[in-house]
Parts: sequence; C-alpha cells; structure tokens
Amino acid sequence: MSRLNYHHLYYFWRVASLGNLTEAARQLHVSQSALSAQIRTLEESMDTQLFERSGRRLLLTATGQRVLGYANDIFSRGEELESLLRHGIEPEYQQLRIGVLSTMSRNFIEGFIAPLISQPKVRFSLHARGMANLLDGLSNHQFDLILTNSNVAADGLDGLWQSQLLARQPLAVVGPPQHKPTTDFPEGYADKRWVLPAAQTELRMAFDGFCSRWQFEPQLQAEADDMAMLRLLARDTGALTVLPTVVVKDEIAQGSLQEYMQLPNVYESFYAVTVKRRIVSPALTTLLAGASQA
Repeated sequence: MSRLNYHHLYYFWRVASLGNLTEAARQLHVSQSALSAQIRTLEESMDTQLFERSGRRLLLTATGQRVLGYANDIFSRGEELESLLRHGIEPEYQQLRIGVLSTMSRNFIEGFIAPLISQPKVRFSLHARGMANLLDGLSNHQFDLILTNSNVAADGLDGLWQSQLLARQPLAVVGPPQHKPTTDFPEGYADKRWVLPAAQTELRMAFDGFCSRWQFEPQLQAEADDMAMLRLLARDTGALTVLPTVVVKDEIAQGSLQEYMQLPNVYESFYAVTVKRRIVSPALTTLLAGASQA
C-alpha cells in the first residue's frame, strides 16, 4: 500500500502558499529544478495534477486547492506540536479564517465577530465571496467557517455541511421619519417610492407575497441584492425599503431612518456553516458556543 510522502507534500505546501517557485526554492535552500522534481514526484504518486503551468507561473488546479487545504491543516498543526514540544507552551496565536456571503449585512457580521476582537491570542481574517465560492473554500479547508443567510445543511451532500442557526431577524419596512405614513398599510403607502431587494431573492419574494395579499403594487425606484448597497439607498434616496433592521441599526439610532412596521411571520435567518473535522480550533468552538447562547 502506497503511503503519502510528507516531505514532498511539505514542498508542495510551501510553493502553493508562496505562489512562487523561485522564492520557495530560496527559502527551502534547494534548487528550482530539485523542487520541481519533488512536486512532480508527488503528483505522480497521487496520480493527479496539482499545478497548471502557465509560462513561469504555477496555478493550483481544483485538486491542488483541495490538497492545499489539507496541507494547511497538517503543517499548521505540526508547527503547533513543535512549539509545544520545544517550549512546553501552546501556540501564541489561534488563527480563524472566516468566509462571509458578500451580500450579507456588515452590521450582523461585525456583531458576530465582536467576541474575537477582545481576545489578544486570536487572529482572524474575513473573506467576502459568493455562495459557490464559499462552499468550495469550506470543503477545501480554506475557511474554518462561513457566514450565510442560507441553511445549506438542508441541501444534503451526505452531511458534509454542519449548519448552526445564529439569529432570525424580522423583516421590516424602513424609511425616513418624515415620510412615515399616517395611515395603515396599504392605504398610507400608495404614493411612496421603494428601493427593494433584487427580484428572486428570498427577501423580495417574501415582500412580494405580502403585497399580493393586499393587492398592493409598490412604486419601484431601485433594486439591489447587496445589503450594504440597499442600506445606502435607503439612507440617501428618501425611499422606503424592506430589510432586517440590523442592517440599518446605526441609521435608526441616529434618527435618519425609522422602522415603520414589521412584516408578519417573515424573517431573515443567519447561519454559521462548518465541515466535520477531527481537530477543531478552541477559538471557533468558543465563538459558536457563545453565538448559540446569544
């Protein structure tokens, strides 16, 4: 039975992490040709291509990205073990890599990561991506967790995803205080302009369903699928919008926007998604435990 050559894997890891064969060879004190031969041997032993050669550049293949994720875990844990054995101490820092859905509320993300800011021994990085990129990065171990507003665990995939509900925010109609209708929906809203979540998004479909029950047709001025942009449009156009109030909590606190009404039984849910691992960062465990109690 063949066994993985960790010496070759280490060389691959250094090249893939640096993204430069010349620099990796210099740091490893080997020739470029020897380093290339080691990586080629690894590829042959695994019967797969890890890099695509484009001129002088080495680009990771999809398999190479996945292997890099495992190599990151293997060698970062190895460095921690070496530190423990040499010095009898735990690693100085824990590192968390967090992927966030690019259209999510920045206010919610900031609130979620707030406990990390007060922990001097924890470092974290945030990476905004589309949903497909986030899930691919999570499965390839590029992220420790991702934040999204979709329950991806419901999609199955043999139980790969572990999804934890963090919060449910009611959907509300929000606008400038001076434009708040004096009569109830829908009569008081007939002459109002609206900036709304993009068509086919869950929030927009929920609002359209609500309007349909009242046979109400909003005067649409603009649409946006990004919560940060929707927040700016609501703040600067004077139009009404529909979103979770956490998105505009600062504007509401400052008095530039006001919640007019909440839509009945309509919520946006926020999830933390991880994959099953044998070794889980204590910082991640603590963060998710705290979020479940919030």
